[in-house]
Amino acid sequence: MKKLASLIVLVLSLSCVALAADWPQFCGPARDGKSPETGLIHAFPADGPKVVWTVRLNEGFGSAAIVDGELYVIDHEGANDQIRCFDAATGQEKWKCEYEAPGKVDFKGSRGVPAVTDKYVIAVGPFGHAACVDRKTHEKVWLVNVLTDFGGKMPQWGVAQSPLVYKDSVILAPQNKQIGLVALDLATGKEKWRSEPLGGMAYVSPYLTKLDGVEQIIMLSDSTVVGVGPDTGKILWKYPAKVEGAKPWKPDNPIPAPVALGDGRFFLTEGYGGGSAMIKVTKAGEGWDVAELYKTQACGAQIQLPLLIEGYLYMGSNSNSRHEGLLCLRPEDGEVMWKTDKSPNFERGGLIYADGVIYAMEGDTGILRIVQPSPDGYKQLAQAKLLEGKQIWSPMAISNGFLFCRDQKQLKCVDLRANKTESTSDSQK
Repeated sequence: MKKLASLIVLVLSLSCVALAADWPQFCGPARDGKSPETGLIHAFPADGPKVVWTVRLNEGFGSAAIVDGELYVIDHEGANDQIRCFDAATGQEKWKCEYEAPGKVDFKGSRGVPAVTDKYVIAVGPFGHAACVDRKTHEKVWLVNVLTDFGGKMPQWGVAQSPLVYKDSVILAPQNKQIGLVALDLATGKEKWRSEPLGGMAYVSPYLTKLDGVEQIIMLSDSTVVGVGPDTGKILWKYPAKVEGAKPWKPDNPIPAPVALGDGRFFLTEGYGGGSAMIKVTKAGEGWDVAELYKTQACGAQIQLPLLIEGYLYMGSNSNSRHEGLLCLRPEDGEVMWKTDKSPNFERGGLIYADGVIYAMEGDTGILRIVQPSPDGYKQLAQAKLLEGKQIWSPMAISNGFLFCRDQKQLKCVDLRANKTESTSDSQK
């Protein structure tokens, strides 16, 4: 019996470990807004979910990356950027690396999410300062500016991009008239390659995918979607090229990255009148062909990345002029299956998918809702108010059964574990 009991404990322990996952970068492990974790709550207790800890942050939108039980966020105070490290379980600040980063911009504060490796933390601040910090020594390893060091100028709402780590390089997006993307050596900050210009700086972060077995960095500027070779910086394909008999889709101020749907298809969307579109990229001999499958004004997500779930897209189709709420789209033809409009609207809050449900933050109320994704209609499972104020637009993160979310003043850790296997003490910072 003792051996059986020990075996059961071991199996349960291994199961708990298997269900946990790091959140090492913007939009999660695959940069698609999804967490592989299971065993999460799909309903809240009567008094709401347990808030494990709360820490104060300066005004801004910079959100969390979590690796090995350490939470990293980029903050901005006065004329300085700060890469801050917290214990993810307790909220205790472990260290902070601060460096000069002056500037002024509408909508104050940080925007991006750090990228975390086993050795380094890399983050981009609102005025273009990209810093690499050693996780052990907590010292700055290198610092560049994606604007001043590469001939760019400040976009209207500041620099809002999160770095992409590829092998021993970090990919940044200066996006000006001389250069599109740049790859820097992760350990030294020295330039390894730069791509040709792609268009003007948008508010989009690069991500990595494969097409026909070929790794590519997908990047969206204010005028172009491109596939870039991650080892060379060579442009593999570009959209728009000429579209016979039609004006190609063109964004104004894009923020969400293109969503890869498989089979070479990418869903494009933005919230400043451009609407959405679908393109398909296929291998053609030594090159690539790009076809526009359709354009639609039926939806447009201004800030948050749409989620691809079991063949359907779920997005907050809200912007300055759109108020269509959470929306479900059939990507094959762009047909809207349903939308919530104003009941509830969700404004421009974050969306994250884990354990079969969508955790959706309402951007102007701080209410977190749990939604069962289905093309048959909106199905809300629970709701609880967690955050305060307006402009609650930061992406969220999930790691080890905990949700991390922020407003303009604070970052909270919320317990989402369905089966509590360990005790975590509350703390208020």
